[in-house]
Amino acid sequence: MKPPILFVIDDDPQVLRAIERDLRSRYRREYRVLNASSGDEALETVKELKLRNEVVALFLSDQRMPGMLGVDFLQQARTHYPDAKRVLLTAYSDTNAAIKAINEVQLDYYLMKPWDPPEEKLYPVIDGLLEEWQNSYRPEVQGIRILGYQWSPQSHTIKDFLAGNLIPYTWLDVETSDKATKLLALSNAERKDLPVVFFEDGSYLVKPDLASLGTKVGLKSQASEKLYDVVIIGAGPAGLAAAVYGASEGLKTLLIEKRAPGGQAGTSSRIENYLGFHNGLSGSELTFRALTQATRFGAEVLTPQEVANIKLKEQYKILQLADGTEVNARSIVLTTGVSYRMLGAKGEEKYTGAGVYYGAANTEAYACAEQDVYIVGGGNSAGQAAMYLSKYARSVHILVRKPDLTATMSQYLIDQIAATKNIAVCGKTVVTEMRGEGRLEEITIQNIETGQTEVAKTQSVFIFIGAKPCTDWMQLDILRNDKGYIETGRELLRFDNFKKKWKLEREPYLLESSMPGIFAAGDVRAGAMNRIASAVGEGAMAIKFVHEYLAEP
Repeated sequence: MKPPILFVIDDDPQVLRAIERDLRSRYRREYRVLNASSGDEALETVKELKLRNEVVALFLSDQRMPGMLGVDFLQQARTHYPDAKRVLLTAYSDTNAAIKAINEVQLDYYLMKPWDPPEEKLYPVIDGLLEEWQNSYRPEVQGIRILGYQWSPQSHTIKDFLAGNLIPYTWLDVETSDKATKLLALSNAERKDLPVVFFEDGSYLVKPDLASLGTKVGLKSQASEKLYDVVIIGAGPAGLAAAVYGASEGLKTLLIEKRAPGGQAGTSSRIENYLGFHNGLSGSELTFRALTQATRFGAEVLTPQEVANIKLKEQYKILQLADGTEVNARSIVLTTGVSYRMLGAKGEEKYTGAGVYYGAANTEAYACAEQDVYIVGGGNSAGQAAMYLSKYARSVHILVRKPDLTATMSQYLIDQIAATKNIAVCGKTVVTEMRGEGRLEEITIQNIETGQTEVAKTQSVFIFIGAKPCTDWMQLDILRNDKGYIETGRELLRFDNFKKKWKLEREPYLLESSMPGIFAAGDVRAGAMNRIASAVGEGAMAIKFVHEYLAEP
């Protein structure tokens, strides 16, 4: 965090140098000293500082300056930094103006020129003011600030993207936050331009697409090489494990993720059954550890970047990326995972990102404070979300089609939910309709046994109702089952047209698809066990078969 600022303004260069010298001599270890030679220049700097989220502890301004009096400057600076101490530097003839300013701008003190010796006439005054300021100062979170509407799908997408990429930010709702209103006024943006993302350097992006935002925050979306030993598509647990083992074993490894690393596991608030972490860990923590390992071993990570198509040229695989560039690979590991299915309720699409969320419990939890929220789904992801949201929401209702959670959720989560007073499980229920003006306001819940319906008021519904494989983008004729999951290994022998595609003497390796050198691991693979540990194991195992494939003549 940057040190707070002592800001000095005086049009006399000699006086400005002198006061700046004395302040630096005394306070440079704890504060930065900035200066300006006029009120207008100082106001422009103040606005830039505010856009950069800098902190000003004290303004010390000369009174007699051409263009703007010191009192007028302090009055205007107060609107941006109301808690900063304000000191007027005056000649003897200006003392009446200084006394008057005590009431008009709530002046904290006025200093007479000259202030020599500073040990007697300057430092005791500044020491007292800074001590008083420090006692009431509460540092703000530094870094990226997102300014927007809580119920805007675009705002939700940006928040979810940054959270998924482990980039901290501060959310400012323009309808409820005074800071948001002031920040918007400082910039050239208007409410119609929201959401706006502000950065530490004072710059900002209006309604940014994820590629632009990723570039701005330092994510990499362009490959540095033309040919890789292995390219891994999808950075969930299986993809991250493949990247760690591929890079650590000397393969030139590229990992491509279209949104954010971690996959569905990365959004989990608490994973308590992962081997070796007896107290559990969050999905974001697991993702951070895995990314750190992969990059430490030399894996290259592209995000946000999307693979649009894969073409084959002899033994090489050509990946065509969404931005029009191409990457060549000797082998590919498909770890694209699965995505949450839509509920199919009337009005669902209208409120997606504006009260209806797929996963994203971590991103929107703070907005659920003292609300009644609903979770649709009975798997572990739904249970973890319910436990996390129960810390903020007034009540959490889990809606499931089955009578209870025993058939779909781990027992440890069922026990935790049963012991949490503000969580209720509603069996044999579905959501049939969603309504609201501009955002979700209420849902219709139906009992699937009796057909009886009721209307529930809510602003937030989180959906965890199973998944579909992320394979729709693939134009390659890779064998998949009727649900779209990629078939691998000996299971391929069941397909009548397999021999037409497979022209090698050997059988496919355990995780190899119907295309030699293209492997599948994790949830996207037909027959995979939907557990993080098994996905990690398959990702590591895929690299073993990559080695065997690359070693073939």
